[in-house]
Amino acid sequence: MEARLNYFASPTAGKAFKYFMSAGKAVKESALPATTQELVALRVSQINGCAFCIDMHTKDAAAAGETSVRLNLVAAWREATVFTEAERAALELAEEGTRVADAAGGVSDKVWEYAAKHYDEEQLTALVILVSFMNTVNRLNIIAQQPAGDYVPGQFH
Repeated sequence: MEARLNYFASPTAGKAFKYFMSAGKAVKESALPATTQELVALRVSQINGCAFCIDMHTKDAAAAGETSVRLNLVAAWREATVFTEAERAALELAEEGTRVADAAGGVSDKVWEYAAKHYDEEQLTALVILVSFMNTVNRLNIIAQQPAGDYVPGQFH
């Protein structure tokens, strides 16, 4: 499989991604726990079916010490006992924030309040930006059919 577009060779993509990736860097450097960031990025990517991002975030999380059990259970986090309440709140917010068309009202007050019990305003801001960022990156990769499997941990950091 070969990608439809080569973002690395495109002057337009280069200009746009310079700014876009700086937003991702700001989230990565935020007060939102790194483990939570990887779990959320993985879950959003699973929902959207972005193979490239699933490959990237499972490998980056594993390289950072995340267990294979937790990574394998992200898709079924509701039934898994390996996630903290804060992680569950973040995953639920990520799901509703990704499935906005499915959940006609977007993120429910119940889900927002649950997340707000576990994260302060700065962390919630980072979480919302992360969910939005991942949804955008997923779409860029899916539309261009970026192949998965060759990502090396830390390749884009």
